[in-house]
Order: sequence, then structure tokens, then C-alpha cells
Amino acid sequence: MTKPRILVARAVFPETIALLEQHFEVEHNQADEIWSRADLLARIRDKAGAFTTGGERIDAELLAAAPGLRICANMAVGYNNFDVPAMTQRGVLATNTPDVLTETTADFGFALLMATARRISESEHFLRAGKWNKWAYDMFAGSDIHGSTLGILGMGRIGRGIARRGAHGFGMNVIYHNRSRLAPDLEAACKARYVAKEEMLKTADHLVLVLPYSKESHHAIGAAELKQMKATATLVNIARGGIVDDGALAQALRDKTIAAAGIDVFEGEPKVHPDLLTVPNVVLTPHIASATVPTRMAMAKLAADNLVGFLVNGKPVTPINPEVLR
Repeated sequence: MTKPRILVARAVFPETIALLEQHFEVEHNQADEIWSRADLLARIRDKAGAFTTGGERIDAELLAAAPGLRICANMAVGYNNFDVPAMTQRGVLATNTPDVLTETTADFGFALLMATARRISESEHFLRAGKWNKWAYDMFAGSDIHGSTLGILGMGRIGRGIARRGAHGFGMNVIYHNRSRLAPDLEAACKARYVAKEEMLKTADHLVLVLPYSKESHHAIGAAELKQMKATATLVNIARGGIVDDGALAQALRDKTIAAAGIDVFEGEPKVHPDLLTVPNVVLTPHIASATVPTRMAMAKLAADNLVGFLVNGKPVTPINPEVLR
């Protein structure tokens, strides 16, 4: 019996490739080349499935070029690289990797918050440049985390993980804004209080963004929102690029509209807005919030399990558009 043909668009763990090769004829990219759009369309043309990593745009054009495509499995919890309505219309299943990265990403979000509030990157650059020659009472004096007010925009699994860390570990007053209010038991578990977005912007000492990207959330934090925040506040984005207007953020940091920012995701990444590279009061990391070996291996395995589950057994693990199954 002929095995289904699948495409693995980026390099992944060898164990993942070995698992997939048990069930499929695999065209992989272990050289981790960055394919052009034309290369991607040519390679996916005869495939039944694709293992994607968030950088491959799956839209009507690609679907038209790959008439036999039945599933795209993202090795990510986010899926703004998928045109889900177009995929559903063509009967192509979309899957992602929720849950397995929740705690690791929440850990990193809190680490980035702490690095931002306590000016860790800025002070390390100072030290490495040989500028440290005396003690000073105000040298890199940042802001407290314990007992402060933590605002969270987007209160899904990761947002709740950050809220728990703040409330239970650091005695923070946690407020949040979300499209819909959490159930009372979930609010109680992370000691969080629902507020309007405007109140959160004005009140939070530290604001963490954990909402999914959509047309509605594009530039949810721009110049107007930054001006509503405290001058002593910090902003952390571990959600998706495009949720923050990076140019406006760089200007706000330069003008000291807010005190500091920690950014793991960028609009148009891997490109970074050049103005962000010229301000000292920002911590910049290259989209690594889920980057621990156990978590990335779990993400890769779940994406592979979705391909096997659907193409071999007809039962995917984490479908985004389950109506395709019907």
C-alpha cells in the first residue's frame, strides 16, 4: 500500500522525522532552508499533509496549488498563518499544539517581565561595556514586582498561568481584560479581577499581552494605548507580532511614555523594527517563549500525532476546524 506523501516545511527533531517516516513518504527540510513562496507551492503540490511551523502561509492560493492536501499541522499554538475559512471551504483540516507549551510559555513571560522591570539586559550591556566603576544609589533602579499590579490582556491558558505566578508567587494584584469574562472558579484560581481595557491600561504597573492575533487585535496596543499607561509601567508581549505597533512602542520608550518593555514577538519577524534596536529600555528576544527542549519536543510530537491521527486513523488530536471531519 502506498504511503501518503507529506511535507515537513522546517527542520525538526530527528525523532519526529523518524516517527513520521513510519507512516508517510516524507519530504523534509532538515537543512532548514527558508523556502520562497514559489518553492513552498511547488513542494506541497502533490502532498496529502504538511507539517508547518507558523511561518508558512496556508491560504487560498496554496490550497488551489495543492488539490490533494488534506491537513496542515502547525507546530505552534497560534495559527494566524492559516486562512482557516479557506481551509474549511476546501475541506482541509487545520491543527495546532495547545496545552503542551502553556506552563513553559508562562514561565518565560514571567522571566521577561522580571528582566524588564529590573532592567537586567540594560545593566548587563552597561557592565560588558566596561562602564561599571562605582556604586550609585540609583544605578539601574527599576520597579518592584512583588505587591504591584499585574495587568493581563488575553486570559487564555497562558494568561492564567502568568496570573497564578504573579498572584501566588509574588503577591501581585492581578487584573485582566478578555473578550469574555472567566468563570468565577477560574478567576478565583488565579486571584484575578476582570476590568475594562481602559482601566487596565491606566492601573497596571506591569502589562503582559497574551491574546491571539486577529484583524481585531492588530495594533491593540498603539500610541493611544501607550499614552494611557503609567510612566512607570512596563509592557511585555509574548503573544504575536502585530498586536503591538512596534514603531509607536519604540517612540514611547524613547520619550519615556512608559518605563520599559520586553518583546519576544515582532511585526514582520524575523525582521525587527529598527527603532526598537536603538532604545536601551527594552529587552528583545527572538520568539523563544516556548523554547525548552522538552516543550519543543512535545509540540513536534503533537503536530506529528495530528498528521498520523488524521491521515492514518481519521482521528486528529487537536483540530482547529473540526467541521471538516463532518
